[in-house]
Amino acid sequence: MKITLMNRLTKTMRHALRLICGGNLATATDAILHKLRQLSGCKEAPKDKQNENISVVDRSEVLVDHPAPTREPEVGSTFTDASYTGAAGSRRYKLFMPAGNCISPLPLVVMLHGCTQTPDDFALGTGMNELAAAQQCVVAYPEQASSANGMKCWNWFKSSDQLRDRGEPAIIAGITREVISAYGLDASRVYVAGLSAGGAMAVIMGRTYPDLYAAVGVHSGIPYAAAHDAASAFVAMKGIASQPRRKRAPIPQLIPTIVLHGDRDKTVHPSNGEKLAEQFSASDASTEAGLAPEDGQKASDREQVSGGHAYTRTLLRNKNGKVVVEYWLVHGAGHAWFGGNPHGSYTDPKGPDASKEVLRFFLEHDLAHKQN
Repeated sequence: MKITLMNRLTKTMRHALRLICGGNLATATDAILHKLRQLSGCKEAPKDKQNENISVVDRSEVLVDHPAPTREPEVGSTFTDASYTGAAGSRRYKLFMPAGNCISPLPLVVMLHGCTQTPDDFALGTGMNELAAAQQCVVAYPEQASSANGMKCWNWFKSSDQLRDRGEPAIIAGITREVISAYGLDASRVYVAGLSAGGAMAVIMGRTYPDLYAAVGVHSGIPYAAAHDAASAFVAMKGIASQPRRKRAPIPQLIPTIVLHGDRDKTVHPSNGEKLAEQFSASDASTEAGLAPEDGQKASDREQVSGGHAYTRTLLRNKNGKVVVEYWLVHGAGHAWFGGNPHGSYTDPKGPDASKEVLRFFLEHDLAHKQN
């Protein structure tokens, strides 16, 4: 028993050391005190109560629908609870910190879960923490509150949550900035990705905060401003184009984006993935983005994963030859994270490995890339 307690406290001390390296002595002290309270048997604050808010979720393709088992982080790494409060509201989040020294500023990946999921479940299903440990990345998992959406979906379909410095985008951006500041991370290598409702919210984050995120990953998501309420959300999810409530402004900056979608997705129609990829070459953005697919800047290839799915990957480059959009259409795949752990929810163990490809794409891009 004493050894177990010491192990838990040792992990917290490593976490506190990283905070001290980043100049955050007060936060490090709070982390140690929080762990000591836990070990002494003090109760945690109650979670948000559920309500009857409208949600957008389809359970028909949940491959595994059970709580993810609790797991300890890798030796030397930490996976801790945290919370953020800003003018737009509060949210809990979990933070993965890889083992290692604090000499070089690390990159940050923000992962947005899908409906009914939790940070623990999403981390388990995607396996992103294991990859981040190997690549020396910090990963933040904001958690949607049941008080904001009864099924814990990010409210991507609400007009009020599609704008900069308002609603959920402001909260997620606040968490991102808080983590960057607290741990002295590399602000030029900050990325956001998500699944389903989380993927749709990742699109919003890239669209509204192009100065904060260097690249975006969208798995089974939906284009920006495709809906303005719950009714239009279901229409968009079925792949039916609707008249936007307001005229969409041109994309202010082109954010490098990787899109992954299954061609047998019955929850979010596959046409949404194609629309996401095409959104970057639309007439209102092509001039500013420097895209020129008619000049040979667009190329596709088809591959087969051994023991997994076949896929078609399309690359869209800018006028300087840089890849700005990578679109993966995975054949025979449904509404699930490709290459995921079957112990998580909404996962398909068959490749391609979405987490590996998303992280690879991210680490190839930084803010300097967006200026080319």
